[in-house]
Amino acid sequence: MIRSMHTAASGMEAMQSQIDVIANNMANVNTTGFKKARAEFQDLLYQEVRAPSANRNGRGNAGRPVGVEIGLGTRLVATQKMYQTGDMKQTQNQLDLAIQGDGFFHVKVNQDQTGFTRAGDFKITAQGQIVTSAGHPLEPPLFVPPETTTITIEENGLVKALQPGQTEPVEVGSIELARFANPAGLKSLGEGVMVETEASGRAVLGTPGDEGVGTLGQGMLEGSNVAVVEEMIDLIAAQRAYEINSRVIKAADEMLAEAAQLR
Repeated sequence: MIRSMHTAASGMEAMQSQIDVIANNMANVNTTGFKKARAEFQDLLYQEVRAPSANRNGRGNAGRPVGVEIGLGTRLVATQKMYQTGDMKQTQNQLDLAIQGDGFFHVKVNQDQTGFTRAGDFKITAQGQIVTSAGHPLEPPLFVPPETTTITIEENGLVKALQPGQTEPVEVGSIELARFANPAGLKSLGEGVMVETEASGRAVLGTPGDEGVGTLGQGMLEGSNVAVVEEMIDLIAAQRAYEINSRVIKAADEMLAEAAQLR
């Protein structure tokens, strides 16, 4: 009965983690470029009460084809990012970019660290540099000349700027995208930025549209890929599982109480 309490408690902890993940997904339902997470669980070790055997006492008699194992509960083993593309939204803002396909924008987090993001709501600083909403500059650095009236960003990442009095835009740089062998292995830093890890592998930079890299869409933003209805269903299921595990603890407690009152 004590064992069943610990087992049910592990189930309650697992469902609490599930609800935590769902809460973060729901909180970011309107976050540009956000990728939802999925909690993944694994059963714990088993206590072997009786092992299966081929025969009994070595006399050729039928043994026990099935043993007795008691499971000890469950645990959270991973929170995997799901990288399905979110809904595309037309904004008509010339600095809003959406990646159509695989890839991440390459940004500078600090002097020693490079980050990657799917959020394409870029801004221009007073110095003309293109940065993310959190102020992280694109890599390689991209500057727009002063007094630029129109910025054109093509599908292949080529950036052109139109100056007053000119009829043809001038090329000012290009945007590269990064790909990973295992994007689920990226580490989230917040602000829509992730960094590479040993699990994700090294970033492979490429030109948008080449060798499986996605293309860019100007005047568009990729929304969150959180499906509210699916999250609500998962929330209800987790809530019910939490409740059922709590009832197991209550039932085990009542059985212990009965045993303690034996005369």
